[in-house]
Amino acid sequence: MSDREILIIEDEADLAETLRFNLEREGYRVRCLLEGRLAAAEARRKPPHLVILDRMLPGVSGDEVIAQLKSDRATRGIPVIMLTAKADEADELVGFALGADDYITKPFSMKRLLARVRAILSRSEAPAKDMEVLASGPVRLDPARHEVTVDGSPAPLTATEFRLLRVLMAADGRVLGRGQLIDAVLGETAAVTDRAIDVHVTGLRKKLGRAAPWVQTVRGVGYTFREPR
Repeated sequence: MSDREILIIEDEADLAETLRFNLEREGYRVRCLLEGRLAAAEARRKPPHLVILDRMLPGVSGDEVIAQLKSDRATRGIPVIMLTAKADEADELVGFALGADDYITKPFSMKRLLARVRAILSRSEAPAKDMEVLASGPVRLDPARHEVTVDGSPAPLTATEFRLLRVLMAADGRVLGRGQLIDAVLGETAAVTDRAIDVHVTGLRKKLGRAAPWVQTVRGVGYTFREPR
């Protein structure tokens, strides 16, 4: 049995049970909630390694749940996969802007969802070389503590924003294309558009405050992290 625990928040009982069955067969421990009202409190009580969240929950919606998770220091680092019937690109980008690490539309392939779960959880098992503290200008990133500071003050990044910043800082000034960033940050199996990275970069810049100009756009190529001129 894996030590990885997944919290499913899905109001369709049959789908929640199907997800539980398949995830437990893969060796994960699973908890299920059929509504969003107590979701944030449950995640805070016993933080899971991953949340699978239905966006269209009755009462307290999935959007409200993820906003609660990402505003709480105890839960903002938990990766979230959003499930939804909304398939438009605009809806997907809203999901990423809210802090989702992945966005899967219904109906979906269980094989694909399991692959995305494995990919997201494997990123949290970083080798020792990826746990080195990175520091450049006013920004300091400590992977072991999952902490980013700007001039010594904490920057409340989501799990995806944290990975994005780490990849950019580790590139040591090299420019990385959007495709490279999608593969490194979201995983090679992620079925997202290039604009998804743009959304995450926008969120990252907002939270870096005065250090935002260090995340630079190289028009027609991608992004880099280096001292602004």
